[in-house]
Order: sequence, then C-alpha cells, then structure tokens
Amino acid sequence: MLAKLGPLDADRIADLRPYLESVPDPRSRRGRWYSLTAILLVCACAVLGGAKSIEEIAEAGDRASIALLTALGIRRHLLGWRRSPKPVTIGRVLEALDGDALDQAVGAYLADQHRKAPSADMPSAHVRRVVAVDGKALKGSARLDAPRRHLLSAVTHAPVATLAQAEVGAETNETRRFKPLLAPLDLTDTVVTFDALHSVKANITWLVETKKTHCIAVIKTNQPVAYTQLDALPWTSIAIQHTASRTAHGRRESRSIKTCSLAGSLGGIAFPHAVLAIRVHRRRKPTGKPETRESVYAVTSLDSHHATPADLAAAIQGHWGIENSSHHIRDVTFAEDASTVHAGNAPRAMAGFRNLAIGALKLLGADNVAKTTRALRHEPEHALTILGITNKPRP
Repeated sequence: MLAKLGPLDADRIADLRPYLESVPDPRSRRGRWYSLTAILLVCACAVLGGAKSIEEIAEAGDRASIALLTALGIRRHLLGWRRSPKPVTIGRVLEALDGDALDQAVGAYLADQHRKAPSADMPSAHVRRVVAVDGKALKGSARLDAPRRHLLSAVTHAPVATLAQAEVGAETNETRRFKPLLAPLDLTDTVVTFDALHSVKANITWLVETKKTHCIAVIKTNQPVAYTQLDALPWTSIAIQHTASRTAHGRRESRSIKTCSLAGSLGGIAFPHAVLAIRVHRRRKPTGKPETRESVYAVTSLDSHHATPADLAAAIQGHWGIENSSHHIRDVTFAEDASTVHAGNAPRAMAGFRNLAIGALKLLGADNVAKTTRALRHEPEHALTILGITNKPRP
C-alpha cells in the first residue's frame, strides 16, 4: 500500500511544520515542556496511522522510536531520554486550541499540496478545480447539556482534500457560514458545488461577482419560483446529452443529464447568473427492491462553451460522492461518529487531523485509506516522509 504512493520527494511533498507553527499556543509560558508544534505533529502522525482517540494518539507516541521523536521535535531531557506527551497533556492542548487557526493551517497545507497533484475532476481539455461545500455533524460530541458539534467544509472533488473548515454554532445554520468559509480561499476560475440549502441568491451573486468563480446550484422547492420555472422548461423535447451507469453496493444506478440554455434577453429565470438549466434523472434499483426514479434540477453560471454535459455530470456526481470519499472514511476508518471526545475544541481538532490524514493520502494517490493507515501504523517512520518532515530536527 505504501508503494502505491509513488516517489515521495521534495517536489511533491511540502513540510507540514511551518504551517503548524502559525497556530498560536494557548498555554502559558510557565511549565511548558513540549512545544505546541511537537504535540500537533505527534497527533498528525498518529492519526495518519489510524489513531481514533486521544488515548490512541498517546499510545502511538509511546511506541515511537527515539529517532522518530527527535524528528517530531520532542525535547530531550538532561538524562538523555525523550518521551511522548501523555494523554492528559494532549487532551488539554486540544481542548484549548484555536480551532480556526488549526483548520487554516491544515487547509493551507492541503491547498498547496493540491496544486502539485494532478487533477481529474472534469474530463475537458481546460480542467477546472471543483470544490464542494458540505456539512457534517460530529454525533459523538453531543452531551446532555450541549448539542452535537456541526462542521461545514470546502472539499475538492478529485483528488479529495479539505481546503477549509468552520464550525457551525448552535444559534446559527450552515447558510450564514457559507461566505466566511469561502472568503479566504482563492477560487478564481473554480467551480463550486453545493446542495439546495446554500442555493441562496446572495451567495450566488457573491461567488460570481466577488470571488470570480463559477457555481452549480441545486434548485428545490425552497426556491419555489425558480423551481417552477425550471420544471416548466420543455425537457421532453430535449434529447439526453449524457448518460452514466454503474452497479455497486448492492444496487444498479443510472443517470442521464439534459441541459437547456436560458436566454437572458427572454427573461431567463428568477435566479441570478443562471446561464444553463440542468436536469439530472436518476434511476436506482436495489437488489430485491423496486426501482426508484428522481429528477433533480440545477442551474449553473457555466455556458456550453465552458463545460460539456459530461463535465457538468461529473461535477454533480462528484459533489454527491463527497459522502463516500470523505465523510464515509471519517466515520468508518477513523470512527468519527463513535468518538466520545467532546470537551472544548478537541472534537474539532480531531476532525482537522482526520482531514489532514485523508487529504495527504488521497493527494498522493492512495486508493484505500484504511489499508494505508494500517501499513503506516506498523511503519510510522513513513508518516514523516508523507508529511514532508526530514529526520533532521528544525533548529
């Protein structure tokens, strides 16, 4: 599994340490033994090896060799020994850590890595990066006196990498966190996909006019006027322009897509920057169950010269695939929903390290994250190379 990652040279791998050094230390200066960067690197390497909890992170540090601890920046005692931080130390640091700063550091690192990685989001000659905005709840973080934590992320389609992450507070919703999440990112000539919850006119106008990006917005009954206008288009007289089918996970699925130009001179539809209307018809046949059919409408600021129907179908399918390529891995491989970490910012910090592990492995070409993490658990020295850390400690 590690051999599939290919050559891990300096041209492909950036050093993670400068990014983590930008995270402010929440501790007082008195009584520090471990630097914050060293603790964060221990967490990153342990999660890269499949650690699911703070206790497993500490156990991975206990199993680490002296050379590995030296490379991670663990301070040497006067008697010559080096010891990894204990679970209580790691827990206290993650609880008080600035979640926004850690997510910005991880997102900046993965964004730089993504620029070096080959892109395969869309099959056209001019490849545009596609970014999905989607939310995920941390179910295990709920307590009697506190609701479960909810995170909103911006994730690239292929290869998968989380570029930004923000926590949605209990007194707001994902829609209000949409602009703050994407504001720091460079989205020029990028396609942003999102579900109907974020298909708000103000968001579309901001993306196209301010961020100079394109978008594919799913329209449902939360936009009744636009949905009625899309449903009334002459879809029956438009030929199917692209189809795709597959059989997996005990079901057979087929999708067809039709597009229709929206002439602005004729009034268009009641939605800003809608150039093309899209209808995706999905047919799903689970084994031993009746077939289900569903039609989904969307609009995009891309015209037929910028993207073919196959490009649009790949972008829409890629957004739905984020559940399998990111959220499913966090829940199954890293047991995120089963995690009982709940104090302070520790749940968000653990989610950030999981994003780092998944993004780093996916960008290097890992096709099975679970097997790769198990291989790294037995050979933790390879985690240093994947994160761009040399065996020589930084001064």
